[in-house]
Amino acid sequence: MMDNKMICTELFENVVENGETIGFAFLGRLPYYRGLGLSMIEDIAVSVDGVPAAREDVRFSVRGKTYTLDEMETVYDDRWNFSEKAKITVLRAGGLTPGNHRIEFAVRMRVSYLPFVPTTKDTKDLALAA
Repeated sequence: MMDNKMICTELFENVVENGETIGFAFLGRLPYYRGLGLSMIEDIAVSVDGVPAAREDVRFSVRGKTYTLDEMETVYDDRWNFSEKAKITVLRAGGLTPGNHRIEFAVRMRVSYLPFVPTTKDTKDLALAA
């Protein structure tokens, strides 16, 4: 139900550190109505223009803290709350070219009372400014 609200449209940018473009970032929301501890986020998958990003290249940032997906597996003292916007960064040398890009964002989560592991996904076309 909240899948189509996972990708936020107000931020889509290349990420520059020390004068070098190291990747790109957008804001994403957790579609689960209760929020989850970070260790319960089993995976975050990002594709841009049909090309999947490697898991080790995805970074997750919330409330000033940044984690790799492997680090999130053991984070028991932090949460991703419902409707909270997290910054999703994908490391990619040179970032993305200006213009329109198709972003796919999927979150696989572990919910204790569900007998399956749900994966939710959103796809949006976002424009990267020059």
